[in-house]
Amino acid sequence: MDFDITLKEKTEYVNRIIKEYIPKEEGFQKTVIEAMNYSLLVGGKRLRPLLMMETYNLFNDRNNVKNVNKNALDIFMVAMESIHTYSLVHDDLPAMDNDELRRGKPTTHAKYGHAMGVLAGDGLLNYAYELVSKAFNEENDLKDVANAFEIIASKPGYNGMLGGQAVDVELTGKSPSSEQIEFIYRLKTSALIEASMMIGAVLAKANEDEVQQICEIARNIGMAFQIQDDILDIVSTDEELGKPVNSDKKNNKVTYATLYGIDKAKESVKEYSQSAIDSIIQLEGKNEFLVKLVTMLISRKK
Repeated sequence: MDFDITLKEKTEYVNRIIKEYIPKEEGFQKTVIEAMNYSLLVGGKRLRPLLMMETYNLFNDRNNVKNVNKNALDIFMVAMESIHTYSLVHDDLPAMDNDELRRGKPTTHAKYGHAMGVLAGDGLLNYAYELVSKAFNEENDLKDVANAFEIIASKPGYNGMLGGQAVDVELTGKSPSSEQIEFIYRLKTSALIEASMMIGAVLAKANEDEVQQICEIARNIGMAFQIQDDILDIVSTDEELGKPVNSDKKNNKVTYATLYGIDKAKESVKEYSQSAIDSIIQLEGKNEFLVKLVTMLISRKK
């Protein structure tokens, strides 16, 4: 398997599905829909839908339940990317990180104005749940869809991504402890990765113990991903990263990398990633691409 070719093909598949589901840009509210679609289509790694799809493939192939809940999987993949994108749109706002470059292009508020940036983020979050409601149809197992809905409804909230973001905001300009930083990362970044992989497992009919194993794997992936983000914010360039570097320093934030240093941060990325890889390999079922996707996180440059 050529990983780069396969990654490109799978990412293109995710992009096609997203384009199929985006709302039409029409009506008096056309501008906010344009801003929502701009935010979704401006680019990105599509990591969360990819992790959802590959976790689904791992259990779907093992359970030999050919494409069970496949229609629901596509919908949840788009919904998850919509939620992730909303979080980025709001994260870039002047009241938060005040960034004007994302993925090498103007951020949503920089292009459409502050107010429309807020509304576009709100729209993407609401649209995610509008999409998920479409998964409750006769082509899908309603119990599986309900379980997946519970995950996608809770992980972005106050006990997940939103809660981590809130603590991050409160501690800006202060000296957080290592425990507080790890708490922020576990919620702010890991929560949506946990949700993505857990939903993939649930829709492919993994059992409860396996779903919890997937949750732990995803938590380690999220920690590795966020610490690598810290490192890149220090050592990368605006052009390579596609967004302003030294953003954390500009916003007076203490990160894992600034608290422990680059060398320790790099070591932690490898440890969290390797723990996740070892756990995936130990699962009953194989997915070589999923292992390589997690491995890629260690050396990514953007």
